[in-house]
Amino acid sequence: MIKPLHNYVLLKKEDSQEKKFGDIILSSKKDSGNVATVYDKGEDVKNKEINNGKKVIYKEYSTTSYKDENDNEYLLVKEEDILAIVE
Repeated sequence: MIKPLHNYVLLKKEDSQEKKFGDIILSSKKDSGNVATVYDKGEDVKNKEINNGKKVIYKEYSTTSYKDENDNEYLLVKEEDILAIVE
């Protein structure tokens, strides 16, 4: 389990839906760009709108990535690098 510290927010990238036919890979998901879902937040996050389950847009080069043992991809980003909430 990952617990973000200070003003960091833990985001989870959306899994892309891929189907493999031999050597051909088909992806049914459009590129979501810099959109991820809030998974957890540190105790110093001040913005009340940043809550678990919310989709957010974040700055492209401001993240630290982490992959757990189940190949789930997470991103750590500072609160001020979250640009918008997707509603």
